[in-house]
Amino acid sequence: MFDLATGERRAGTGTLRIGVDLGGSKTEVVALDADGGERLRRREATPQNDYPAMLDLVVALVAEAERSCGAAAGSARVGIGTPGSLSRATGLLRGSNSVCMNGMPVRRDLEARLARPIAIANDANCFALSEATDGAGCDADVVFGVILGTGVGGGVVVRGELIDGPNGIAGEWGHNPLPWPHAEECPGPTCFCGRRGCIETWLSGPGLVRDHRSAGASDANLTAKDIVARAGAGDGRCEATLARYEERLARALAHLINILDPGVIVLGGGLSNVDRWYQTVPRLWGRWVFSDRVDTRLLRNVHGDSSGVRGAAWIAA
Repeated sequence: MFDLATGERRAGTGTLRIGVDLGGSKTEVVALDADGGERLRRREATPQNDYPAMLDLVVALVAEAERSCGAAAGSARVGIGTPGSLSRATGLLRGSNSVCMNGMPVRRDLEARLARPIAIANDANCFALSEATDGAGCDADVVFGVILGTGVGGGVVVRGELIDGPNGIAGEWGHNPLPWPHAEECPGPTCFCGRRGCIETWLSGPGLVRDHRSAGASDANLTAKDIVARAGAGDGRCEATLARYEERLARALAHLINILDPGVIVLGGGLSNVDRWYQTVPRLWGRWVFSDRVDTRLLRNVHGDSSGVRGAAWIAA
């Protein structure tokens, strides 16, 4: 088992691989057999602002997966995908939009509760690895996986290898400022990280909702899913909100293309299910890409908007 945080090889036990995606709004578990076949998948709401309850949920999901798949208790290899990343200096979680996890010894606590070593990686890294391994980016040398959900994250895979970086933050594009900002976008909304104008504050699901409300919408209680549905039904205010969103997404991805030049960008998270992004954004991003043509492909994930849970299981191997 390869430990992404320390670079150490760790012995695993058993052939069942269990991945857990500990997200801001939902926690999902998947069990894969030795050949990568899916044996079990389950999703639960993530306890809010309750770190002990989050640990309890992970332990319960792993135990249920082992039991349902007929594996001996404690025998499966376990990989965890989380928002944020483990500090190389302290081993504590940092940069999670589930703020109750920040500063907590997540690996140590889960290894103690699960009575085995675990692999742990950023959830966007897990998503990118899943889609680069046998998903939408499997034919590309360089894949950038994007999470557009409760938060905004990213992961980089080069020729099948997950790039974590010396600081453990490779792909963290969500906490860079929105590029080429318009005057009305400055200084931008406050982010949980303490800065203003982060890409996450504009392109996350909550960011889309906030922007819709800030534009003076009377239907202030709409969710991101509601806004997308109403835009499709001809609602002018909701259509304007989506037009602003996709232009911002195009700018943010163009900035990324200028730096990384990936062959494929794969979208994940709840907002990856909006069909129009895959046509409109590539038509827009050429305005900011420093090239006379853009061959990067923007693709929908193959393994579902929560493909990252499969990546968590892959890192457990």
